[in-house]
Amino acid sequence: MLLAWTESTQHKFEDTWEEQRPLELVLGKEKNEMTGLAIGLSSMKSGERARLHVGWELGYGKEGSFSFPNVPPMADIIYEVELIGFDETKEGKARADMTVEERIVSADRRKMDGNALFKEEKLEEAMQQYEMAIAYMGDDFMFQLFGKHRDMALAVKNPCHLNMAACLIKLKRYDEAIMQCSIVLAEDENNVKALFRRGKCRAELGQTDTAREDFLKARKFAPEDKAIARELRLLAEHDKALYQKQKEIYKGLFGPRPEPKPKRSNRLVLFWHWLLSLFYRLFKRGGHKAD
Repeated sequence: MLLAWTESTQHKFEDTWEEQRPLELVLGKEKNEMTGLAIGLSSMKSGERARLHVGWELGYGKEGSFSFPNVPPMADIIYEVELIGFDETKEGKARADMTVEERIVSADRRKMDGNALFKEEKLEEAMQQYEMAIAYMGDDFMFQLFGKHRDMALAVKNPCHLNMAACLIKLKRYDEAIMQCSIVLAEDENNVKALFRRGKCRAELGQTDTAREDFLKARKFAPEDKAIARELRLLAEHDKALYQKQKEIYKGLFGPRPEPKPKRSNRLVLFWHWLLSLFYRLFKRGGHKAD
């Protein structure tokens, strides 16, 4: 992965980090403008990050580049580089010189290497192989594919993203795993593995509503899957426990419900009614005598 800009103008002309598109370089077979970068990479270790200064003589030269990338003449270059992986080439030629079929075969070989490392719990090394496999099928390459060739490429590319997600889940890097699953779902919206793994990540991050949506959609296409049923049950238990907890919090916040006050006795009222009626009768009787 690299970020590249010209030293004099600070003009950024390449950023594979932002594009999530690792650059693969075959040392000894690189293009002339990559000579300085290749020399710097050859002294780095796998996983290392470095800033490389490349003079114009070992970069884009006296002429520069007026297409892509756009680099002025005689421009010194600064590279911010992370070496994802480094091993002896198995393909025998640069990726740009490969046919579609050769790219897919090479990507599949990297994927299988990643699977072997995953079984050994070498997660970082496995992810390096998956990233290299995905690099064979970048956006520009996929954009040109149709029909069976696109299907063949996706049959390798999508499992690499899903396997990356599996590694990231084990490493508890849930946001990154969600991104890998979402890439697959952009191509195959009903992919059960992608929905399930994204749902697990969202549940771990406390995003229970969207996690449930993923699990319910996955269950439509795999109704007998016990793992999906278990995750939905765990979400239901979580929601129930959360409701009880909130209920206790509100109960403590507002205090116990006041007891209803007992009704006052009616004896006093009855007494006053009796007394008033007595006075009324006496008054009425006295009135009759005066006549």
